[in-house]
Amino acid sequence: MTLLLLAGCRQDMQVQPYQRPLVESDFYADHRSERPIISGTVARGHLDADSYFYTGKIGSNDGDYLPFPVTPEVMARGQQRFNIYCAPCHSEVGDGNGMIVQRGFKRPPSYHIERLRRAPIGYFFDVATNGFGAMPDYSQQIPASDRWAIAAYIRALQLSQHATEADVPSGERVASTPPSDVFIMPPYDTQGANTATSTPPPPQAAPATGSAKP
Repeated sequence: MTLLLLAGCRQDMQVQPYQRPLVESDFYADHRSERPIISGTVARGHLDADSYFYTGKIGSNDGDYLPFPVTPEVMARGQQRFNIYCAPCHSEVGDGNGMIVQRGFKRPPSYHIERLRRAPIGYFFDVATNGFGAMPDYSQQIPASDRWAIAAYIRALQLSQHATEADVPSGERVASTPPSDVFIMPPYDTQGANTATSTPPPPQAAPATGSAKP
C-alpha cells in the first residue's frame, strides 16, 4: 500500500505544472500571466540613455565625433579588438584583403578609398552595430565602448596610409627604412601549391650591431 502511494506522488519534469507564455491566469486580478515592467525601473546596465553612444547617430545622420576622449589606452584597445574581429576580413592594414578573403570570402571595400576616408566616424560604429551588406552585425560580440575604440583605430589606419611629412610633429623624423633589427617578411602566395612562391621564406637573422673586433 505504501509503495502505491509513493508511486502516485512521482512527478516528472515533463508533466510538472507550468504557465504557458501569455496565456490567461487566474492568479492575478488582471488575469495576465506575463507581468508588466514596474514603472520607472530598468534592467541594470541597460539604461542606454545616451542615444549617440549607442547608435552613433544624431537624428538620422551619422555623427562625426567620439563620445569620449581618445587616449593611448583607447587606441590600444581599438587595435586589439580590430585585429580580433575585423582583420580576418579587412586585414590588419584595412585594405580589405584579410585572410578569409584570400580563402574566397567576399572582399569588403578598403578603408582607404575616398568614400570611406570621408565617412563620419559614426558610420563605422553604425556598421559594426547593425551590419552592412555581407557583413553581419557585431553588437552582441563587441560592446559599444569597444565599437567606438575600433572606429577610432580605423581613423588611425586611414591616416597611416595617407600621412605626409607635413603631418609629422616638428623635430621628429620619418624613417625611410625599417630599423636594423627588424626584418620584414616579403609577400608570398597563400593560394598556390607547394611552390617557391607559396612557401613562406625563412626569417633572416638580424644584422650584427657594433664594430667587429680584430
